[in-house]
Amino acid sequence: MTTSWKTFATVDPFSGMTGKAPGQLQNLVNGQWVDVPNYRDDIVDPMNGERFLNVPDTQDLAAFIEGLESCPKSGLHNPLKNNDRYVHLGRVCARAAALLATEEVEEYFTKLTQRVMPKSWQQCLAEVRVTRVFLENFAGDGVRFLARGFSNPGDHPGQESRGYRWPFGPVVVVAPFNFPIEIPALQTMGALFMGNRPLVKVDSKVSAVFEQFLRLLIHCGLDSADLDYVHCRGSKMGELITEAADTIRLAQFTGSSTVAERVSETLNGRVRLEDAGFDWKIIGPDFDADWLDYVAWQCDEDAYNATGQKCSAQSALFVHENWADKLLPMLGELASRRSLDDLTTGPILSWTNDQIKSHIDSVLAVEGTKLLFGGKALTGHAIPECFGAYEPTAIRVPIAAMQSGDFDLLAKELFGPFQIVVTYGDNDLDAVLSMFEQMQNHLTAAIVSADVGFQNRVLGMTVNGTTYAGMRARTTGAPQNHWFGPSGDPRGAGIGTPEAIQVTWSAHREIISDQGPRPEGWTTPPVR
Repeated sequence: MTTSWKTFATVDPFSGMTGKAPGQLQNLVNGQWVDVPNYRDDIVDPMNGERFLNVPDTQDLAAFIEGLESCPKSGLHNPLKNNDRYVHLGRVCARAAALLATEEVEEYFTKLTQRVMPKSWQQCLAEVRVTRVFLENFAGDGVRFLARGFSNPGDHPGQESRGYRWPFGPVVVVAPFNFPIEIPALQTMGALFMGNRPLVKVDSKVSAVFEQFLRLLIHCGLDSADLDYVHCRGSKMGELITEAADTIRLAQFTGSSTVAERVSETLNGRVRLEDAGFDWKIIGPDFDADWLDYVAWQCDEDAYNATGQKCSAQSALFVHENWADKLLPMLGELASRRSLDDLTTGPILSWTNDQIKSHIDSVLAVEGTKLLFGGKALTGHAIPECFGAYEPTAIRVPIAAMQSGDFDLLAKELFGPFQIVVTYGDNDLDAVLSMFEQMQNHLTAAIVSADVGFQNRVLGMTVNGTTYAGMRARTTGAPQNHWFGPSGDPRGAGIGTPEAIQVTWSAHREIISDQGPRPEGWTTPPVR
C-alpha cells in the first residue's frame, strides 16, 4: 500500500474529525512504506477527544535494527566516498523548498501542523516557513559546503595534514510533539547532509506531519532507502535503542531531560541533546517608557505562544523594580486576550490539568508567593482530560524564596502556559546571577536592556546557548538564521546553521598525506 503525500489535512483545522481517520500512517523501512498489524486507539483529536489518525503501534523492530546495521561507520557518503551525494541532496533541498514556497503546499502543511499540535495559525505558518528557508539555505552547493575541511603544511616535502568532516554512520533522531515539522526536518536533513543514515522517531501524537514531509522529500528526489521512519511508543523506541546500542553511533534527542539522561546512559554518552529548558529573561534597570509596550508584548509572546509549549518558552521573568509597577499589570492584560477560538491558547499535550494544578498549588504554598493572573482551568471546550487546558498563568515569587530550599520546585519547568515572575533591586543582581548558575538546563535566555555594561555583566556570568541581548531581546527565535541549542553541556545539540549541523552530525577526521622522500640518514635497522 502506498499513500501519497497530501492526505491527512483535508478538513477545517478547527472542526472535529469524526469516523475513520482520512489517512492511515505507515512506517518507512528499507525503502518501502509498510503497514503494521496493529494501530493505536489512544491518539485522539486534541480539540475534542474523538478518534483521530491511525498511527501504527509498531512492535517488531527487527527491520529497523537491520537498517541501522546496513550503514557502515563511514556513512552513506563522505568527502572521499560517494561525494556526488552532497550535490544530489542540495538539489533535493531546492526542489522541496520550491514546493513549500507555493501557497497550496504551505497552507497544507500549516493546516496539518495545526490539526495535531493546536497553536495559532501564525505560529504554525512560521514553523513551515522556517523549514522552507532552511531548505533554501542548503539548496544548490549548500550541502557540499557543509563538508568543507582544511589543510596544513607538513614537516617535510610531500607531507600535508588534512582535516575532514566525517559522518558517524548509523544514527537515530528522536523528535518531540511541539514542533511537528521543524525539529525533525532540520535534524534529519542535517544528519543526511553529513552522510549519516538516520532512523527517525517522532512523537506519535504528531508523527503524521513528518511522514508527509518525508513523502514530499521522496517526491523531490530523496532516495527512500536513505533513512527509516518508525511510528511507535516511546517505550518501544527505548527498547530499540537498548537492543541496537552497539550499532548506533549517535542519537540526537529533543525532549524530556529525564528521558535524555536515560538515552545517554544507554549509549554511553553517544548523544546530542536538546532537552528541557527553564529559560529566563532578565529586564535591566534602564527603564524606557517608549519601549514599555513592546517589552510587555514580547514577554507575553515568549511565555504563552504555542500555549507555552516551546522548549525556548520564557519560564522565569526577572524584572527590575524600575519596570515592575508598569510592566506586570500589562502582562495580565495581554494574557487575557488569548483564546481557544484562534488557538492563541490551546491544549497542553504533555501535562494534565491535575498535574498543572498540583504544581501551581505547590508554588503558591511557598511563603511570599502570589498569583499574578490565571491559575484556573479553561472551561467551555471539548479538550479531552488526557490533555491540559489552562489559563495563561504567572506567579510572583519573592527573591528570598528563590534563595531558599524551594529553589528546585520554583525552577521546575511546567511545559505549558506558566511562568514565575521575580522582581529585584539594584543590590540584588549578584543574587539573580547565582540563581542562573543553579539552573540545570541552559537553552535560551534574554537580557532586555540598552545598557551594554549590564548586558556584558550578565552575559559574562551565564552560559545559555541561545541568548538575545538588547531592548528587543526574546527567549524564542527562528533557528534558520542563527544557532539554536543549549550550552554548558558537551552533549548539547545545535540546530539550524552550518555550524550546528557540523557539530551535531559529523566528527573531525585528520588524514596525513605523507608522500615525501625517506629522511636523510635513514638506514635499515639491523635484523635480529
